[in-house]
Amino acid sequence: MTSQAVTTPRIALVTGTSSGIGAAVVKHFCELGHQVLAVDFNPAGKAIAEKAGAAFFEADLTDPDACRAAVADAVKRFGGVDILVNNAGIQHVASIETFPEEKWRQIIDLMLTAPFLLTQAAWPHMREKGWGRVVNVASIHAQVASPGKAAYISAKHGMIGLTKTAALEGGEQGITANAVCPAYVKTPLVDNQIADQAKLHGMDEQEVIEKVMLKQAAIKRLIEPEEVAQLVAYLASDAAGAVTGSSFNIDLGWTAH
Repeated sequence: MTSQAVTTPRIALVTGTSSGIGAAVVKHFCELGHQVLAVDFNPAGKAIAEKAGAAFFEADLTDPDACRAAVADAVKRFGGVDILVNNAGIQHVASIETFPEEKWRQIIDLMLTAPFLLTQAAWPHMREKGWGRVVNVASIHAQVASPGKAAYISAKHGMIGLTKTAALEGGEQGITANAVCPAYVKTPLVDNQIADQAKLHGMDEQEVIEKVMLKQAAIKRLIEPEEVAQLVAYLASDAAGAVTGSSFNIDLGWTAH
């Protein structure tokens, strides 16, 4: 799973790119020679994208029209979409009893409905070329659950179902679909969770890292975004043409128990 696995420059659309995994994927894809459209709701993402060599499209992907507009922008700029990386995500930590309905809807819209709509919009361009890669950045929480994250976990579990369905429908059309399931990655999203988890569990923040986030891990550290980007790049490469419908855990041994 190295950069040498990619042999052909492609057109890639990546969401959630202003930091963390998305920013690392954009940077890595640009280094591999892909034409990249970075999509994020945060206008600060434009400078990050341009520094990496990518184009930028500002969009709130909880809006269905914005999902379709993002794909249309990639088609207008570059002529299509060969690779779609659904990465955008947010988090809210609360018990089911107190979980705000508006947060539930926002998370499901962003992390499950948007990947469906983006895949739907990009699909005809992939089908026409007879080549496509959909890589969904799920989470280890697509495999296991934790308290306090009902919406996030529901969205990520649903993303695995979407991945499998896309794989079955895309097989004869040259389109593969796979999911990447990281444990805790060193990103602002994880940083922002620490205080919320501390409040939920009645712990200090260091205890949260050691006793909650890394409790199940065999390797006691957070994952670097670049490590996830390397796996995404492999699944988006020519070399991964026989790999589809699969979920790849990058979880420090979390699920080895």
